[in-house]
Amino acid sequence: MSERATDDLEGWLRSRTPERGLRGKSAAVLELLLSQPRRASYGSAGELAQLAGVNVATVTRTAQALGFAGWPALQQELRARYLSSLSAGQVAAEHRAEHRAESRVEDRVEGRVEGRVEGRVEGRAGRVAADRRGTGSPGARSLRRDLDGLAVLNRRLDERVLATIAEAVAAARRTTIVADGSYAAVGLALAHNARLAGYPVRAVTAGSELANAMADVGEGDVLIAVSFWRLYENTVLAANEARGRGARVFAVTDAASPALAAAAEEVVLVPAEGEAFFPSLTAGIAVAQALVTQLAAVDPARTGAAIEAAESMWTRFGLLHRHPSPPAH
Repeated sequence: MSERATDDLEGWLRSRTPERGLRGKSAAVLELLLSQPRRASYGSAGELAQLAGVNVATVTRTAQALGFAGWPALQQELRARYLSSLSAGQVAAEHRAEHRAESRVEDRVEGRVEGRVEGRVEGRAGRVAADRRGTGSPGARSLRRDLDGLAVLNRRLDERVLATIAEAVAAARRTTIVADGSYAAVGLALAHNARLAGYPVRAVTAGSELANAMADVGEGDVLIAVSFWRLYENTVLAANEARGRGARVFAVTDAASPALAAAAEEVVLVPAEGEAFFPSLTAGIAVAQALVTQLAAVDPARTGAAIEAAESMWTRFGLLHRHPSPPAH
């Protein structure tokens, strides 16, 4: 089966099915995921169980049979893959439709509450409802979605993977971070702070810069591919090229394609769904910060010396508006 064929949602799900297949009720859950990916991408385990005619435990066991810790972990990647099948305009329409549905649910709940409570309780319910509506602007919803994404990242991030990547970067001849478009913000932040920590790390994007950088990648090097949503083709290509040249490859993404996953030694899955038509970079930046923090702990003496050297150059070049206070005697 070709890469293009296996990178769609159905191909991805079926590729994770055990060799013996799924039977009975678990097979019914799988078919529901395939036939109603949009509904499954935001529904709870209970809702999915009801639609499939099974219990919640069966949904959990099906997720585990597909290689996930449970339904929330499967849903996170399912959601990312579903959104990656949509255009930017379709993603924006998806979020608008979800917001309208949530608003209708809130209105029904508020109506029931106001019909059942009296006096001070009723007044308080009205104030709570008003407060909720007051924080329902697009910007506020975006902040709440990012907070939710960070909470998911905090629960599911494997610290051992972070340690593995940090140790690989520390031992590498050089590390190249490939991140294009808006995702370059994650790559630039990671490379900038890793250099301050004392390690030879560079961030590259597309075109001749990327081609020239890849020509110099080889054994003893590390490449970190950063890409979300529909993934940049050049990032996937760079990851495979680096792997073929003997470099260690890692990926930071919300849903790795088969080609990217095959090239990467480890994949850090990051929630990246935004509130509008573009992915959120908040969790990606958080991973970059966590990775450099881990890197700085590998060799504190090296990092300390590098920071002092950088501080000296900042002073020499007059870069910063504020200056540190002289040490007390």
